[in-house]
Amino acid sequence: MPSASQPSLNTVLSHFHSLIVPLWQGPGWNAELALPYEALDADHRPLPPQRYRAMACARQLYLFASLIDEPGAAFAQERAAALFRSLQRHFHDAEHGGWFYSIDPSGQPLDKRKDLYTHAFIIFACAHYWAKVREPLVESVLNAALEVVAKRFSTGDGLYEAVLERNWSSLKSGPLQNPLMHLAEAFLATLAVRADAEVQAALLGLATAMQQRFIDRQHGVMMEKPLGAVDNWFEPGHQFEWFFLLESSEVLRGTPLHASLTRAFAYAELKGVDNVSGAVSGMLALDGTVRDGTQRIWAQAEYLRALTLRPDSEALLQRQLLALQQHFLHAKGWNECLDAKGVVSRRDMPSTTPYHLATCYQGLMQSTCDLR
Repeated sequence: MPSASQPSLNTVLSHFHSLIVPLWQGPGWNAELALPYEALDADHRPLPPQRYRAMACARQLYLFASLIDEPGAAFAQERAAALFRSLQRHFHDAEHGGWFYSIDPSGQPLDKRKDLYTHAFIIFACAHYWAKVREPLVESVLNAALEVVAKRFSTGDGLYEAVLERNWSSLKSGPLQNPLMHLAEAFLATLAVRADAEVQAALLGLATAMQQRFIDRQHGVMMEKPLGAVDNWFEPGHQFEWFFLLESSEVLRGTPLHASLTRAFAYAELKGVDNVSGAVSGMLALDGTVRDGTQRIWAQAEYLRALTLRPDSEALLQRQLLALQQHFLHAKGWNECLDAKGVVSRRDMPSTTPYHLATCYQGLMQSTCDLR
């Protein structure tokens, strides 16, 4: 297993803990609502709030839960507790169950629909938080979210609807790749903290259905919409993200989906990663034509993390860590997006991005520890 060089890794970790995390303790924190602002500008000022999303709250809950018991992070438990309370207070639907998508700037429900992406992150965050605090209320919310997904979102064939109306009536959205990937991630987080036969069966059923319904037979790539859908595409970043989840899981390693994504990794790398700069393209057509060359920090982070599980990737790992440092991280935070030519195209810093950096750095630290 390749590992990042310690000086480079120490540099990005220092940047994360001394700059990025404090942004969401200070200027990124709305103390009145006890929620993170959706985004900060390049000078650390909150963008005028239009909404607050449950998913963003859950990602920040994960961020601070992951820091509990870490040296120098005495603040983490109190902030995680505040985020957990806010998730329930602002977003839980007492009438119909589940969690709203968003609230308005005054704290009133805004988009009342129920989407799988949000519920997946609530499961993911609560699993990590419960692992640290073992409070019964946290596990009860985890269980409630798992039950809602199983009973309301499931289509009965291993897949799940992407979005439903507030009262759980159908919007005929059908299944979509991205929320299903994060549901797999949420199931894995649950299994990491407790034995759960139902969750394991759901995870394996999901992996089987994804193989049947989303995997292109020629290249093994994970499409964004089910096979046969109009205007379909694939994203290199999602191939890398799926690969990491599958390769790192004893439950999923060795499944047909794992074999497909191992093939997909090579194809996505060939067609979607610049072999000089390390830039990861946003969207590709199935033949490898670039449909959107935007370079997003989350995709860079997912490629970097996935490389820790690829054999003989030491040189690539160092290149990608350097690319992340040079092109995306800076003295005031990070660049969210670069255009196809590598010019900064989005300077705001969303509250959801530290989740990707945290999981990436944990993967890097794990790979370094495994070689000691």
